[in-house]
Amino acid sequence: MLSNIGGAVAGGIVAGGTMSMLAHVLTTNIVVKLVLLLLFVFSLISWAIIFFKLRYLGRARKEDKEFLDLFWESKRLDYVYTASKSLDYSPMAFMFKVTYKELLNIKKKSEGQEQKNNKESNEENLAYVERALKKSQLSSIAKLEVSLPFLATVGSTAPFIGLFGTVWGIMTSFESIQRAGTAGLAVVAPGIADSLIATAAGLFAAIPAVIAYNYYSNKVRSIVNEMVDFAYEFMTIIERQIL
Repeated sequence: MLSNIGGAVAGGIVAGGTMSMLAHVLTTNIVVKLVLLLLFVFSLISWAIIFFKLRYLGRARKEDKEFLDLFWESKRLDYVYTASKSLDYSPMAFMFKVTYKELLNIKKKSEGQEQKNNKESNEENLAYVERALKKSQLSSIAKLEVSLPFLATVGSTAPFIGLFGTVWGIMTSFESIQRAGTAGLAVVAPGIADSLIATAAGLFAAIPAVIAYNYYSNKVRSIVNEMVDFAYEFMTIIERQIL
């Protein structure tokens, strides 16, 4: 009985505190409202990016593993190219497909004309292939890093935006003191509450963004290192075939 009464009272206090907080936010001055709105938008976008990158990078790692198994188990590049067309999230598969297309173009050009200096032609073809591989690698890295700068921006700017709201709330408190001619709690409480809400909102937006940025940056760095290793191995195979 007592526990039920205690739970009901605690729930009422929590609910009342939440409603009081919302009511206070609605009655804050326009500057603090704009600060809170901006931080809310930043937080909303940050969480959308967090969930999107979690899904995207997870799919990228999974399909990279599938591609590597396919690449090393198969001895025919044309079969690997056909089988990897469905791997849309794999950076390695994208690098392979772009480079393989360049190899096909080189093969068509070589069949359509006689080569006077075979060594120079092979070196030139190898340079074309290497350029295509590096370009596809940079494109894949850029795709992996999409939206990460926004998380870094939110993580570094949100606390200062919240601090601006804090300073403004304190300024409002001093103005209230000046108008009322007294420093009572009823006079300074609204401005102090505004400043604390702005500070909390800034931290609420910044902390998840910083954690997610560091986490996903490490994930991307790991994938990029695997891409570099694959590019080296793939170029070695191509050099053996061309030279």
